Amino acid sequence: MIQNFTEFSTGATLNVANETLLESFASQKPIGLYTFLWTTSNKAEIIVDGIPFTLESNRILALTPIQNFQFVKGNKIIVYQFNKEFYCIKDHDKEVGCHGLLFFGNEFVPIITLDELEQEKFSFLHQVFLDELQTKDNIQAEMLRMLMARFMIKATRILKNNSENLRTQESKIDLLRHFNVLVEANFKKEHSVSFYADKLFKSPKTLSNTFSKFNKSPLRIIHDRIVLEAKRQLMYTDKTTKEIAFDIGFDDPSHLSRLFKKLTSVSPSQFQNQLKHIG
Repeated sequence: MIQNFTEFSTGATLNVANETLLESFASQKPIGLYTFLWTTSNKAEIIVDGIPFTLESNRILALTPIQNFQFVKGNKIIVYQFNKEFYCIKDHDKEVGCHGLLFFGNEFVPIITLDELEQEKFSFLHQVFLDELQTKDNIQAEMLRMLMARFMIKATRILKNNSENLRTQESKIDLLRHFNVLVEANFKKEHSVSFYADKLFKSPKTLSNTFSKFNKSPLRIIHDRIVLEAKRQLMYTDKTTKEIAFDIGFDDPSHLSRLFKKLTSVSPSQFQNQLKHIG
């Protein structure tokens, strides 16, 4: 079951589906759209950015378009996918927008746990989604956007309430979110923490001390994004390692190779060989 809404005037797309939509992700590749995976009565086995884990039942997971995803197994999954033209062009509160807590406010993919009452509320909202997808009129697009905003507001509230001490850490979460957004926009040209610290009117030391609470340094976030892009280009383009290095902002390709091996334990060429054997 895959239901699709397309708004030709803006290029907006919304997909509402079950696990059938995930079957094209039998091997790792960028998810491509803002995505929510919602396990209902069963759990699912997935791989995100090379890390396998189990998504238990009654959980909602949020993915950004740039994250690599592989579906291993699972059923009775509800999937929502949309592009920036569908939702991100609207003015939303910073916490529930495309740069909000659900997508860029965490060091890894956020998982929302639904209790019995929230399961009922989200199930009702899902039925409204399905009904609205069948209603073809001139306000359908606005209604679907309102429903997605409602979905994200509810998910964000649960995420905040379930996160230990999050209320006292909101300023730190906000800083992390802004840092991630800046990295996403500039990582191909800017590799130093000082650049992002200046943009945020903070010192590199302040960023490091703040991010230590999330068990990941600012430099590691930058490096992880660089390596993720290198993996993507190694997997889905015919570029050489040298060409990829230049594209990501390295004057010397050996610098990318050393960073890649440091974070993955293999060189770019070894990574490509592994892909060939898997294929």
